[in-house]
Amino acid sequence: MTVPTPPSRDILEIKNLRKYFPIRKGLMRRVVGHVKAVDDVTFSIRKGETLSLVGESGCGKTTTSRCILRALTPTAGQIRFLTEN
Repeated sequence: MTVPTPPSRDILEIKNLRKYFPIRKGLMRRVVGHVKAVDDVTFSIRKGETLSLVGESGCGKTTTSRCILRALTPTAGQIRFLTEN
């Protein structure tokens, strides 16, 4: 007899993560544009799963990781760890 397992809940949930860095120019350092380092990243990890961020140099892997660790403040999106914002 198989015992049903309870539904697994997400340990980490990332929704629509964005991180833009301002481009500043001139003597007054005014913002003239933005670099989209991370744009609309969404994924979730459940208990027992492993995730790897893979990509070319400059594609946003480190920036995504730093946002998840709160080393950088995201421009937009949600990061939930164990259902906490």
